[in-house]
This record gives sequence, structure tokens and C-alpha cells, in this order.
Amino acid sequence: QVQLVESGGGLVQPGGSLRLSCAASGFTFSSYDMTWYRQAPGKERELVAYISYTGGRTIYADSVKGRFTISRDNAKNSVYLQMNSLKSEDTAVYNCKVVIRGRPYWGQGTQVTVSS
Repeated sequence: QVQLVESGGGLVQPGGSLRLSCAASGFTFSSYDMTWYRQAPGKERELVAYISYTGGRTIYADSVKGRFTISRDNAKNSVYLQMNSLKSEDTAVYNCKVVIRGRPYWGQGTQVTVSS
């Protein structure tokens, strides 16, 4: 079955960095685009970053452009989100997502808290 497992979240001070990972299994990872989303308390879930199945195309939310970098390693069935210059407004639960034959699959999420 399709499984997505995020890791790498935690507590970090403003200006700090974190690298999130999403390990995928149960499908041909190299054939699917991947996305990172986040949801802050009391807010709607928002798309943070997208990467095509080859890694050749990426898209970012305006709020994270220049600070976050999405990447993937198809040999390791993993997608990553490098987050630099973190701000308090980046505090959220971060999830990775894949859509397979029209059905979305989500990981359980990893909490990122940016606070001094």
C-alpha cells in the first residue's frame, strides 16, 4: 500500500534551518510528482512546494520562495524540503502528498515550530 512518512520537524529559532524528509513506498516513486503542504493552527492547508517526477520542474508558494528548496532522490524514494531563514509564520504541520490515479495520499505530517 502507498505510504508516505515525513520526518525532520522540530523546534527551531527564527532564522534557523530544518530539512524535512518524506520517505515513500508502495508505488513507483520515480513516476510521480510530489508536493509539500503545510497547515498552521486555525488556517487552511496551503501548498508549499511542488516537484515534478524527474525533478526538473519545481514550484514554490510566494511565501517561501528564496528560502525553501524542494528536491528528490528517486533512488532513495524520498522527497526533501530544505527550509532556511525560518520565520514564526512557517510554524505548521508539514505533509507530503502524492496523487495516484486521481487519489491523493498523505503522510502523517511533521510539526515545525519556529520560536525563540
